[in-house]
Amino acid sequence: MFFVLSVRLLCGLCASAVDFFFQNKFTVGELAGREEEWFQFGSDRCFANPGEIVQGDFSMNGAYLEAYRSGRLQDAVERASRWMRKCTLCPRMCKVNRMADETGFCKTGKLAVVASYGPHYGEERPLVGRGGSGTVFFSHCNLSCEFCQNYDISHGGEGRPAGPEELAAIMLVLQKMGCHNINLVTPTHVVHSVLSALPMAVEKGLRVPLVYNCGGYERVSALKLLDGIVDIYMPDFKFWEAEAAQRFCGAPDYPSRAREALCEMHRQVGELVCDRNGVAQRGVLVRHLVMPNGVAGTEQILDFIAARVSRRTYVNIMDQYHPCGRALSNEAINRGITPAEFKQAWVGGRPPPPPPHAPPGPRAGLPPIN
Repeated sequence: MFFVLSVRLLCGLCASAVDFFFQNKFTVGELAGREEEWFQFGSDRCFANPGEIVQGDFSMNGAYLEAYRSGRLQDAVERASRWMRKCTLCPRMCKVNRMADETGFCKTGKLAVVASYGPHYGEERPLVGRGGSGTVFFSHCNLSCEFCQNYDISHGGEGRPAGPEELAAIMLVLQKMGCHNINLVTPTHVVHSVLSALPMAVEKGLRVPLVYNCGGYERVSALKLLDGIVDIYMPDFKFWEAEAAQRFCGAPDYPSRAREALCEMHRQVGELVCDRNGVAQRGVLVRHLVMPNGVAGTEQILDFIAARVSRRTYVNIMDQYHPCGRALSNEAINRGITPAEFKQAWVGGRPPPPPPHAPPGPRAGLPPIN
C-alpha cells in the first residue's frame, strides 16, 4: 500500500509518524495520471512518486556469494591486481604501480586507508532499516571536490592503512552488530582492497548485501569487475556541465563518466528491490546534491535519469549543501542554498509525462551515453 501525502500535510507530521512511513517505497519519475509529491522521511528526502520499487517477503544474500562459489570473485581479484600495477582503475588513469606503493592522484598505495567504520543511521532509509547501514569510510578520493563535506578524510587522508584481513574483519563485525549491509563509502580507488577482502569475509560467514557508495567518477571497464559482486550501487551525480565539474572537482569528463557509469550500474543490478520491511537488497539509488546558483544542473540530471536509465530510479535530492574546504573562497558556492533554489530543483526538474499510449523515449538535447 502506498501513501500519497501533500507537501502541507507532510510538513505537519510528527517524527513518529514519519518513522511509520519509512518502509514505503518512492522513486523519481512519473506515473501516468498521478501527481508527483514531496516526501521527507527523517534525513531522507526524495523527489518522488509513490510506487514501483519492488517489494517482497524475502531477504537476499550478497551476490558475491555466488561469485565466490563460481570463481568469478577470485578472477576479479587477480584482474584488479594486474590493473594496480599500472593503475587504471579510475578515469584519472595515473598508471602508477600501486602494488609497489607508488601513489597517483588518489594518494593511496597498495592498501586502503580506513577513516572509520560503524552502523550509520543517517543514510537513505532503505539502507538504514532498523539495524543501520554498516559504513566503512575510506580516506582519500579520486575526485578533488573543493566543497567536500568530508574534507579531512578525502583531502587530508585521516585514517590508517588496512590490509585485506582487517577489512574482512571490519565487514564481519558490522554484520554481527546487526547492520543490514556493508556500505563502502568512496571505494572507487580501493576496489582492489575490497575485492581482496571479500573471499576471507565469505569464508567466515559474510552474507549481507554490499553497497558501492561512490562519487560517480568511474570507468565502465572497472565497474564490470564488480558485476555479480556488488548488490547495491549508490552513486552521486554531482554535475551536468563539464565546465562546472572542472571548476569544482578538477574533472571535466565527470559528467560523461557519471552518465556512462549510471547506465552500467543499472544494467548490472536494475531498479531498487526491497524486502518486506523496506530494506534494500539490490538495485540502484542515486544521490544528487543541490548547489547554489544552479551549478549542479539538477534539471538536466533528472531528465537524463528519467529518459536514459529508468523513470522508476530512486533518487535522493539533497538540500544539506554547506560550504566546506576551499568552497568558502569561491563566490559561486560559498553559501548554502536558498529555499527557492531547492524548490526549483524538485519542481523544475520533474520529467514530463509521456504522450498517451506512447512509451517513454529519449528527450531532445540529451547527449549520447557513449
